[in-house]
Amino acid sequence: MTADNATADGAPLTVAVFAEPVRRVGGRWIAAFALAWFGVWMAQLTPIQLLLPAQIQNQLKTDDWVQNVIAFGIISGISALCAIVAFPVTGALSDRTTSRFGRRRPWIAAGALIFAVSLLLLGVQNTMVGIGVFWCFALIGFCVLTAALTATISDQVPVDQRGYVSGWLSAPQAIGIIAGILLVTMLALGTFLGYAAMAVLLIVFVIPFLFISDAVLLPSQRAPWSLAAMIDSLWISPKRYPDFGWTLLSRILVNFGNAFGTTLLLYFLEFGLHDKQAQDDLVVLTLIYMVFVIAAALGLGKLSDVLGRRKAFVFLSSTLQALAALILAFVPTFGVTMIAAGLLGLGYGCFLAVDQALATQVLPDPETRGKDLGIMNIATAVPQAAAPLLGALLVFVAGFAGLFIMGAVFAFAGALAVARVKSVR
Repeated sequence: MTADNATADGAPLTVAVFAEPVRRVGGRWIAAFALAWFGVWMAQLTPIQLLLPAQIQNQLKTDDWVQNVIAFGIISGISALCAIVAFPVTGALSDRTTSRFGRRRPWIAAGALIFAVSLLLLGVQNTMVGIGVFWCFALIGFCVLTAALTATISDQVPVDQRGYVSGWLSAPQAIGIIAGILLVTMLALGTFLGYAAMAVLLIVFVIPFLFISDAVLLPSQRAPWSLAAMIDSLWISPKRYPDFGWTLLSRILVNFGNAFGTTLLLYFLEFGLHDKQAQDDLVVLTLIYMVFVIAAALGLGKLSDVLGRRKAFVFLSSTLQALAALILAFVPTFGVTMIAAGLLGLGYGCFLAVDQALATQVLPDPETRGKDLGIMNIATAVPQAAAPLLGALLVFVAGFAGLFIMGAVFAFAGALAVARVKSVR
């Protein structure tokens, strides 16, 4: 069961398609990987943080932030249902793809195209239904693209390099947020031009990775397929694979904790702190967050490779995020919020890099990496999508302090869950 593949820098190499990679990826591979994720995060997070809420507010024509957040949350919640299906299904299909371009590249290209076209069409919508429909299509494109892109880590990166390489998945997230927000605000781009810019930049930054070699799966290497078998494969028993289950649970909890602390941050500044320059201060907080995410993702991700340990870093990162949320809950001032932004960035940056590496080490079957990592990716996308609505309800019931306390509870529960993983140090 071999196929013609290449090293990270393009040299021919014959490898078993499903074998654990042993050859370290080089600078060209990492640079293309990081650029792709930069484009992905910019295209996904700029709408979530800025373009989509503004578009919804303009459509509703109300300054009542609760109505705006609930409308945003409903659209995000519906899109989350799309992600629950799209991530594992397209990951499973990429596992079985026998294209001469490889298993992952066709799906990376298709996902980027769906994502970009959906953003362009989203920019011209003037009804709530239209906004909801095309945001769902955009998120489906995001899922198709990232399910395949994430699987390349397991396909091509050796275990002792995955913490560092996963840092290059994580660090561009912080850079993408601030770059997208600054681009839209400083150039005063409207709704359509803002979405159009994200769509074009997404394609530009993903293209270089399409020139990275991808192992070709031969038709004879595929297991027999049936719809019933594929549906059945989407359930991974936590009893049979407990480490996969605990890692998935930890990821869900920590991402909900982080989303509770970040997705309503603008509203916290405006209505919790009564900040007269909330949008400018949001940029400041995002910059602080960005610096610490990058430092933690790259530095601590690399350190976890050197030490050969994952769980301790994930536990520490979750605890730091819980601490940041508690600070926001009990000392609600802008100065303290800047400290919390740094702690949150430090914790989440470390979590993104090291937890991604850990996730690749608890997969049940090397032949279904794309599908299994697609299931793992649900735990990242769904909390981001569901948190605005759940967060708005929490604020309505218990205020912003209640929101941040709940964020701390989720984050620390995630730390306890990852402590139960047995097969990874």
